[in-house]
Amino acid sequence: MPVLHNRVSNEELKQRMLAETEPRTTISFYCYFPIGEPQAFRDELYTALERLKVFGRIYVAHEGINAQVSVPQSRFAALRDHLYSIPALDGLRLNVAVDDDGKSFWVLRIKVKEKIVADGINDPEFDMANRGKYIDAERFNDIIDDPNTIVVDMRNHYEYEVGHFEKAIEVPSDTFREQLPMAAGMLDQDKDKTIVMYCTGGIRCEKASAYMLHKGFSNVYHLEGGIIHYANQIREKGLPSKFHGKNFVFDNRLGERITDEVIAHCHQCGKPADTHTNCINDTCHLLFIQCAECSEKYEQCCSKNCQEFIHLPSEVQAARRKGIEKGHNIFHKSKRLRPRLSDPDHTL
Repeated sequence: MPVLHNRVSNEELKQRMLAETEPRTTISFYCYFPIGEPQAFRDELYTALERLKVFGRIYVAHEGINAQVSVPQSRFAALRDHLYSIPALDGLRLNVAVDDDGKSFWVLRIKVKEKIVADGINDPEFDMANRGKYIDAERFNDIIDDPNTIVVDMRNHYEYEVGHFEKAIEVPSDTFREQLPMAAGMLDQDKDKTIVMYCTGGIRCEKASAYMLHKGFSNVYHLEGGIIHYANQIREKGLPSKFHGKNFVFDNRLGERITDEVIAHCHQCGKPADTHTNCINDTCHLLFIQCAECSEKYEQCCSKNCQEFIHLPSEVQAARRKGIEKGHNIFHKSKRLRPRLSDPDHTL
């Protein structure tokens, strides 16, 4: 029976990846399709991808698959061929990362989930087969200028903050399950207008387009392949970018540059910046935007308190960490819960 999970420490795996000499390519893909036995599908996929030295994070559920992975460049074709050998995935679009150093992942994790995108939808009549129409980069650039078009960003605030499309409406919530009914409510008076939804790689906006049709909207599109595919298309075709700034990504890079514009600001000093940092304090790990100067000044910490904490003896740190629940700490600016990092003595 093969080992279907890793038994090596996370740090050792990371060092092994950093020591690799062959370049890697970061790709993402998803597909909504019925999987009768997600655990068996997961185990077979793990065995095949481990053989190809694929790293990354993959979710499998009855409703389909959602993946962000890196693969050695010499094995990209083998990975593609394996995926295409699965009937439901034959011809699947593979989104190649835009701004990639190949250091996005260092371990393969494939998890079985209830859903590949947590949506909070319990209506048995909701049907993913009834989804919005795909729209490519060229058509998107045309339709976005139409005054009858409403562009909706289906990402979280911390993603929107560092980069978004022109005219894009932010749905002010930091969970997708809250955004779906909120988006429908915000646009309730615009059911006859053209609605174009987008997200990072397409998986959230595809489900959102189906939800909007389910709620009675009549003319709904979603950007094919999301921001990643859009960025690749405009570069290939020489099209102007209607997206400005950086695309937040959920891997070790935390972002890929789409345009040179920096539209966000450092959460500590207010200077233009769009680099996300996870506070290095293991009791905190707050996700925030930090410029290079503040990163050096605060040693990649979000506050003086956290900076002082990382210099405490390790046993004192461990004792203080006991019983502390960090959760997924981010700045919920859209909910007006964001701490004031202009006061570097703030406590979490």
